[in-house]
Order: sequence, then C-alpha cells, then structure tokens
Amino acid sequence: MAGLALAFALSWWPLAASAATVDGASLSAWWGVPFAGILLSIAMLPLFAPKLWHHHYGKVSAAWAIAFLVPFAFAFGSSAALGTLIHALLDEYVPFIVLLTALYTVAGGICVTGNLHGTPRLNTALLALGTALASIMGTTGAAMLLIRPLLRANDNRKHVVHVVVFFIFLVANVGGSLSPLGDPPLFLGFLNGVGFFWTTIHLALPMLFVCAVLLVVFYALDSYYFRRREELLHVDPSPDTPTIGIEGKINFVLLALVIAFVLMSGIWTPGIAFDVAGTHVALQNVVRDGALIALTVLSLIVTPRAAREGNAFNWAPIEEVAKLFAGIFVTIAPVIMMLRAGEAGAFSGIVHLVNDTAGQPRDDMYFWATGLLSSFLDNAPTYLVFFNLAGGDAQTLMASGASTLAAISAGAVFMGANSYIGNAPNFMVKAIAESRGVRMPSFFAYLAWSGVVLIPLFIATSWIFF
Repeated sequence: MAGLALAFALSWWPLAASAATVDGASLSAWWGVPFAGILLSIAMLPLFAPKLWHHHYGKVSAAWAIAFLVPFAFAFGSSAALGTLIHALLDEYVPFIVLLTALYTVAGGICVTGNLHGTPRLNTALLALGTALASIMGTTGAAMLLIRPLLRANDNRKHVVHVVVFFIFLVANVGGSLSPLGDPPLFLGFLNGVGFFWTTIHLALPMLFVCAVLLVVFYALDSYYFRRREELLHVDPSPDTPTIGIEGKINFVLLALVIAFVLMSGIWTPGIAFDVAGTHVALQNVVRDGALIALTVLSLIVTPRAAREGNAFNWAPIEEVAKLFAGIFVTIAPVIMMLRAGEAGAFSGIVHLVNDTAGQPRDDMYFWATGLLSSFLDNAPTYLVFFNLAGGDAQTLMASGASTLAAISAGAVFMGANSYIGNAPNFMVKAIAESRGVRMPSFFAYLAWSGVVLIPLFIATSWIFF
C-alpha cells in the first residue's frame, strides 16, 4: 500500500497546488546526462566493479536520480522538481512496479514439479508455449512461470546461456505483442483508446514471422550443442521424472483476477481523479493498484510453502528491478520532455527522421526510432511519445494511420529484447538464471547476441511489413 499512502500524503503537500510544469523545448540535451549515467552504470559497473555493484546498485540508482533532481530544482524551482518526481513515481513507476510485483509473486507461486529432459525439441516447445502465454498473462507472468522449469530441464547441460537468451527474446518480449495485457506499451495504448483486439489483428503477422524465425534458429543452435559429446554432464542435479505436476494452483485464480483488474482500469472510467503535485491520479488506477497489492499479499498467504520452495522463490530479482527502474523512471523524465517537444526540442532530429518532407509518417522509421529508443529507454513512455508524435488520436491511428500505429507498437514490443534494460522481465530472467548458476552474458555481450540474431531479423521485418 506504499504507493497509495504516498499519493494520499502528497495530496496534502503545500507545494502541490503550485507545482510548475517545464516546457521540454527549454531543456538542453545536457539534462539527459543522468539518464545516460545510469545506463552506463548498469552496463559498466557489473564488469569492472562487480562487488561494488552487487552491494550498492540501489545507491547508484538513487545517486543518478539525485544528480538530476537537485540541479533541476535549482534551475526551475523546487515545485517543478517535486512535480516531476511525483509524476514519475505515481503516474509511471508505482503502477509499473505494482503490476510487475503482482505478476512476479503470483506466477512465482505456481510450481511445475518434476523434471523433463532438456532436448532441443522440448526446449523449443517450452519457448513456443511461453511465447503464446505472454499475450495472455503478460511477459512477466509467462517468464516467471516457465523460466524455472526450463532451467531445471537443462541443468545437466554444459551450454545453457543460449536457452535463456532466446527465452528473453521470445517469452519476455516478442510474445507479448498480441494484447494490451502482454506488454506495458500496448496497455498504455489501450488506455488511450486503442481497441483491445486491434493489436491482435494488426501485429499477428509480424509477430508470427519473428517468432517462427527465432524458434527455427534456436532449434538449430540447440541441436548443434546437444549433439556434442561433452554437452551432457555426468551428474544430473535434478534427474528426469516421469510425472509432471503443478503446486500452488490457487494462483491461477489470482492471476485471472490480476488480468481482470488491469482490464477494469481501462474499461471503467468514473471520471474521478486526485491531483497530486500536478499529477492526476485516476480513481480506477488507485483501485487497480490497491487490488493488485491485495492479490500479491493474498498469494503470499494462500500459496503452499512447498510451491515457493520448489521455485527457490526470493525477492532479489524484483528488488533489483524496483531499485534500478526507480532511477530510470526519474532520470528519463527530461528525456521524455525533450522528445515530446517535437521539432522545438533538443531531439528535433528524430521528428525529421520519422516524417518525410511533406510531414507524412515514414512507417519504417517509426518502427526503428520507437524500437531503438525502447531498447534503452523504458518502452512504455517511448511508445506514448511516438503515439503522440503520430497524432495521438486513437480512432484516426487505428484507421488511416493503422500501418504507423502497428510500426510504433511492434517497435516498442519487439525491440525491448535488444538489451537487458529494454523490458523489466529481461532483468528478472537474468537474475533468476544467475541465481541458478548460469553465467549470463554481460550487458555488452548480450548486445552482441541481439545484434547478431535480432537486428538482421528486424531489418527483414521492417522491409516486409513496414
């Protein structure tokens, strides 16, 4: 209930009524330095100062947030800094982390017992299953449900990194393309008037193309490793068992309720909102977040202990995401302001990049601009920036602008797979794999994987569909 308490307390803050807004056109590109700093910290410190990073990554994240807020307060006033902070927390971060925590906790209470043999055929089937589930239960829910059974199935193999990397590509990202429940950018589109099944219809072909190619490439790569003589370890940490079961089935009910409350917040619009330092917090969002917190607590109470023990459930992955993305959401604020300023902002070059000389949208450039920014910025606000840059009217975009909206949607969802920070489940999957002894690629090594596998595929996707 921390987010709700914060909203209530701050609604009485004396500066709330006078919180100033800052025109993004007045900001120079230097205001993006703290955001660049936190990204470089995430990329570099685990490589060059792993002990420092492991013990103090939360402090590093907070330091970069302060490095933005303090100069911002001096330049534009404390009320503007407060308003920016509260907007980043209440309008973006709290809903983001509450939903992720609910999905992480509920899905983490569903334990698939038993163990299968991690053959190329089984691994490909599990990736395909997770890809299909991602649009139904969200990329976070699907990833948390299947990553542990996948790791157990492959714990007697020498090469496992590629399995986890392709899992991130497919289950934690591209699989969430077909509904607003799948990925936060599409949910924001739904809240802004895009039809629930619009993405199902318009992203189906690009999504199936990308997923089919990735699954074929994965099967070929996994088969290559599997055929090697030294691939299988002599001692299997968890021998195969013929019977597969599920513990913590009550969490399927709770998962359905999570989905229901998320849908409710987009359908039920009572028109009541609370003004908190210039940020309007809608009643339906307060109800949704409160319900998700309650479902998270309920899952912890009713889930059998054996289910969480079987999953080796702990809070480390969601704690890492919570601390790092708090800093990301705060430091990204001026970057989003400058992007929203369009041609008048410091990033006006992007506006000229995505439109031709006549001002008409270039769908392929919308796909790449949205995607590449989503690879390193949070893909939800990035989606909103380009959604508004393309006109911001959902009815028009779904009709005459359908190809442009599809390009924006696909770019935001697909290219979240390009880096660990492109989408929150990427970090969670990485943390869980590392806790199971998998030596995951560094930030730059992962970029090499995505550069070799994903970028050529996205070039083909852009040429065929956009």
